[in-house]
Amino acid sequence: MQLDHLGIAVENLDAALRAYGPLASGAASTPEVVGGQDVRVSFLPLGATHLEFLEPTKPDSPVGRFLARRGPGLHHVAFAVPNVDAALASIRERGGRLIDDRSRPGARGRRVGFAHPSAFLGSLVEFVEGP
Repeated sequence: MQLDHLGIAVENLDAALRAYGPLASGAASTPEVVGGQDVRVSFLPLGATHLEFLEPTKPDSPVGRFLARRGPGLHHVAFAVPNVDAALASIRERGGRLIDDRSRPGARGRRVGFAHPSAFLGSLVEFVEGP
């Protein structure tokens, strides 16, 4: 397992890309809307990993509520796994709470699944299948 990306909740995707752009090792991905999550995202490469910027498209979306409660900042840590469903099952077997019982479509055409922050000492964790 390795780090895939860090998700950062932002109020303005374009402003975030301008602010973090000088740190990047390449160009940002074309922004895309992730269906079902009401969020617009873009990935900025940093060597072998990425920063994912998440801008809500609706104030009552999960990221919109996060911003209202906590303001902009680190939203989640994402790990690359060979099989999201197996990773989620492993957390469930350990008694960890899940947000997703099974994988679902995510950004970049990849399958994703989230474990509840209580399973990882308060941090939201995402599992991402490779392309």
